[in-house]
Amino acid sequence: MTIPAAQVKERGGAPLGASYWKLWTSSGLSNLADGVFKIALPLLAIQVTQSPTLIAGLSVAATLPWLLFALTAGALADRLDRRKLMLWANVSRAVLPAVLAAVVVLDLGSIWALYVVALMVGVAETLYDTSAQSILPQMVHREQLSRANGRLYAVELTANQFVGPPLGGLLVAVGVVAGLAVPAALWLAAVAALLLVPGAFRIEREQKTTLRFDIGEGLRFLWNQKILRTLAVMTGVFNFASSAAFAVLVLFAVGPASEMELSEVGFGLLLTTSALGAFVGSFIAERVEARLGRSRSLMLTIFAGALFVGAPAVTDNPYILGTILFVGGMLIMLWNVITVSLRQRIAPNRLLGRVNSAYRLLAWGTMPLGAAAGGLLAQWLGLQAMFGIMGALTLALLGMMPILTDKAIAAADVES
Repeated sequence: MTIPAAQVKERGGAPLGASYWKLWTSSGLSNLADGVFKIALPLLAIQVTQSPTLIAGLSVAATLPWLLFALTAGALADRLDRRKLMLWANVSRAVLPAVLAAVVVLDLGSIWALYVVALMVGVAETLYDTSAQSILPQMVHREQLSRANGRLYAVELTANQFVGPPLGGLLVAVGVVAGLAVPAALWLAAVAALLLVPGAFRIEREQKTTLRFDIGEGLRFLWNQKILRTLAVMTGVFNFASSAAFAVLVLFAVGPASEMELSEVGFGLLLTTSALGAFVGSFIAERVEARLGRSRSLMLTIFAGALFVGAPAVTDNPYILGTILFVGGMLIMLWNVITVSLRQRIAPNRLLGRVNSAYRLLAWGTMPLGAAAGGLLAQWLGLQAMFGIMGALTLALLGMMPILTDKAIAAADVES
């Protein structure tokens, strides 16, 4: 699908269009479901086991598809209609928690059942997220991408991390079935909203190629783009560290035997502080990027990310941690808006799905490894030592910043 000529001329602060706002609505509903579900699963898991390794295994299962299936998802996003892929992914995600609810009601639930559902939901997520990032340049002009991404991130993070976590904690407190049925219903509502988006979003292909060739083409493009390659590696390191920390944060925060002694609802509220920061960040990212430049903005987010991951090593005060999570969420959103918009501008549309998936293989494929490492380190060294190690690892990313000068970033952007 191409952008209408009139829309191409509008640019800048022009309206983003009806199709964009329908996508925005669908994404908000889908991410609200994600937010409820991602809190419901670990809260269900700690009713079964208190083992840090087994609890971390849940995050491993949920994120493993980004390591194993991301490249295939990207190739499919460039071969098939991206909107239809998003529809089928959300239908699948609606069915899975409903099945898990039935398993729990029949008293057949176990940590292994949670692993299976988390893994399958993760596979659907790779298809949905890769297609969602790739479809956006087909709806708005490249000059509108920073604003469009910022608004999309605002609703996604508000729903996923601000509304979803406390709602998930409340629903699980009410009953297991409620904690699983509500996200299933929300994913179906997201499907209904996306069905209202008109048009076809399949990229025309000049010649038939194999899936293997398509995947290789996307990998080669990313490898030859030094700026994108560097950003992917840096994001991968941060996601390794943050996944390690947040995979076992529930053990640090929830229950009378934990350091923070929070309730399930209190844990959800703690996590919403980062989402609130990200919500604010989504609206100021474009202005901060223009004021500081992309290089200094990215450097600032590394300092914030180190605090975001490592703060529990030195404090268990929920108010201090909440403040740090707020600031961290705000500045991490700045990183996301800059890097995603840059990737959408540099990669040609016919390759965007594959470039997105290759990028995420490096950037998100580290998450299951980080979650596993976090569980093992917490088991061996203790929770707070693990948080400190991951904070230091994040801070080490400053060593890669000489590659990401404003001049180098601008040159890569212009070449596209």
